[in-house]
Amino acid sequence: MAHVKAAFTKVAAPHVFDAADTRWHMFPYLMVVMVLLTLVALFHVWSRVTVIDLNLQISEADGAIREAKQEASRLHLEIASLKTPGRIEKIAREDLGMTLPTDVQIRSVP
Repeated sequence: MAHVKAAFTKVAAPHVFDAADTRWHMFPYLMVVMVLLTLVALFHVWSRVTVIDLNLQISEADGAIREAKQEASRLHLEIASLKTPGRIEKIAREDLGMTLPTDVQIRSVP
């Protein structure tokens, strides 16, 4: 092994690694990824804004329902107070001039 000589007549030239070529080769893929991430982020923001808007509409509707129930309760109370027999009799006597019927005005129907 002292003097072994090998004949290498066809040696491949070393490949020079060019980082710039690899970056430009990846550029379309990176752009697609960035566009997809942007679309996902925009969808997320839009959905959150929609949820907040719907919650606001729900709370406004709840407030309107609560007010309507209070108004209905107040109106039922007013109807009950207007239907009292004493009030109706007072209006009939004072405003309309009505009186209770006498015995002569009452007739029995057979």
